[in-house]
This record gives sequence, structure tokens and C-alpha cells, in this order.
Amino acid sequence: MRSYNHRMKYFFVASILALSMTACHSHSESEHTEEADEHGHEHGHEHGADEIILEPDDAERLGVMVDTVRTAPFTETLKVSGEILPSSTDRGVVSAPTSGIVKLAAGINPGSQVSAGQSIATVTARNISGGDANQAAKVALDNAKRELDRVTPLLADGLVTRKEYNEALSAYESAKAAYSPAAASGVASAPRAGVITSINVGDGEYVETGQIIATVAANSTLTLRALVPSAQAGFLPRVSGAVMSFHNGNTVDITDYSGRLLSSAPASASETPGYVPVYFSFSGTAPVIPGNATEVYLKGAERADIISLPVEALVEQMGQKFVFIREGEHAYEKRPVSIGNSDGKRVEIKSGIEPGEIAVIKGSTFVRLAEQATVAPEGHSHNH
Repeated sequence: MRSYNHRMKYFFVASILALSMTACHSHSESEHTEEADEHGHEHGHEHGADEIILEPDDAERLGVMVDTVRTAPFTETLKVSGEILPSSTDRGVVSAPTSGIVKLAAGINPGSQVSAGQSIATVTARNISGGDANQAAKVALDNAKRELDRVTPLLADGLVTRKEYNEALSAYESAKAAYSPAAASGVASAPRAGVITSINVGDGEYVETGQIIATVAANSTLTLRALVPSAQAGFLPRVSGAVMSFHNGNTVDITDYSGRLLSSAPASASETPGYVPVYFSFSGTAPVIPGNATEVYLKGAERADIISLPVEALVEQMGQKFVFIREGEHAYEKRPVSIGNSDGKRVEIKSGIEPGEIAVIKGSTFVRLAEQATVAPEGHSHNH
């Protein structure tokens, strides 16, 4: 359905542009049949063959936006790969309270929201070889408790020795240590509120006491792990921040979410040979999902007097980058440009445009459609 809507949108846009250009051409032809005015002047403006014609009303309807090109400070960046990790201090594990067969609670899946103390699974040793060791420990504890209760008043009456009493007390303490009330219930509970990030066992699987059943992440803070190629490690001392860029086009600047640089590990200590990991901490309120991979634009030093445009201002054709420059109310020029660095949101323009020119910063795709929909004939004019 999304693909269908997408195609229909572009069909609609192309239809608008075609109608606009047809109207423009018809208006021009009509005007050319009229005589010049009494002063011998023909009111109009000529457009070159390479110009793209898009009427102001159509541009506004399609959301085409322009801005004056100017220089401004621009932060150098380094594009690397990265991964979003839950903070280690915000993670907790759900462990098996006893050995036995695990049964996951209803509705427990990766991504499920859970509260502190909520039952994640139950473990039982019934109907398995060897029986329930914790149940045997409970029997031993009950026996030891009865013996201790028996000898305690006898010690006061001098009917048993201190040694006999101490032996009964020791047996009770040992039995108490061997028995686990949590194991008796068989309930494995969430240690904190958060999200189930992984489930390590399957329903009906045998687990040992203490084995990890699931992991819960509170996600109040997250960690970004960016991998810098060792050959570019010289950039590390200048790192001041990071912008995450995702395949859906969304970008997240960790500075907007209390982001801060934690540390970078020496290349020799990296788990990924040839790369130096750099770690950032940021708030879990950021619109990201732990475990996701992302492109990362590491921010470095700021440079002054740089021309830059939003990423969406650029279009690509045959490997060349272009920007559309507005030459008048109706006309646009497709200008090849040489680009430099990008911070994930804006791109440095090294050559091709100058300060003071008016560039399309949004809706470049529609200007490109206008270019493809019509080719202005030589000497074409609009008379008004």
C-alpha cells in the first residue's frame, strides 16, 4: 500500500508539472500571436534551453523551499559505523532459581515491557530424573527445625548438653542455607522495570540453578559504540560529539539527549581488529532502539566561513552531485557541485555555488521532476 501511495503521489506531481508546462507553453504561444503594444515593446522574459521552468504556485504547492546561500561555521566530521547498546548499569538478568524445566510466562517476548518483580518464567524439577533437590532440602530443614525446637527447652533444664544443642543448631543452619524459598516457588522474576532485550532459553528447556533466562534493560541511559578505523585514529583527540544516521533517513544528535563522550579504547585492545571503539552515553529518551546498527558522524573541530546546505538539497545523477539554483520566479538551474564533509544533516559545498545565490533546500526531487517532464524549446518566452 505504501508503494502504491508513493507511485500515485509522483503520478500526481508529474501531472501537475505537465499541466503547468502545457499552460505555460499555450500562454506563450497566445501572447506571441498578439501585436506589440503602441510603443513597440513585447512584455516578457526569455528562458534559456537549459533552464528548468516551475511556476511559483506549483513550487509552493509541492513544498519547494529555497534559501540564500551564505557562509557559516561548520563542524568537521568523520563518518563511521556504530551500534546502540543498553548501558551496562541499566541491565539486569533473570536467573533460574533452581534446576529444572523452564516455562516462560504468557506474553514474555523480546521487546516486552515488564515491571520490577514481575514473573518472567517458572522452573520446576517435578517429573525429571533425580527429583526436586530443593524439595529434599525443605524436608531436611523441617526435620532440623523440629530437632532444634525439641532440644532448646531441654538445654535450659540441663537434660541435654551444650554440645548436643550446638549440633542441632548447626544442622538447622546448614539445612536453612541449603533451602531456597525462591527455588521452592520456582518463579524467576524481573530484577527491575524495563524492556526484555533477550531471552536465552526456550520453553520446556532444562536449566541449571543460576542460569540466565532473560535480560532486562531499563534503558534510562544508552551507549553508542562507534568504530573508528585505525588509520583515522588521529581524529580521536578532536571528537566532541556524534550524530546517528539511520536507513530511514532519521538523524539523532546525541547532544540533544544529554550525550557525552565516555572513552576510546586503544586499537590493540579492540575486539574488532583494525578499529578503535569510541563510546558515548546518552539519554534513553532518544528515539532509537538498543541493538540497532547505525552510521555515525563523529563531530570534530569547527571551521569558519564554510558554505553548507541541507542533505536533502542535493540530488545525484550519474555519480555527480547537483544543486538547483533559482534564477528568477519561474526558472531554476541545475548546478554541479563538489562536496566535502557532512555532519549527517548538512553537507559542505566546496565549489559550484557562491554566497548570495538562492538554492533549493527542500523539494529538490520535484524540481528534478519538472526538469524531466518538460524541455523548454529554444527561445521559449513567458509574456505577461
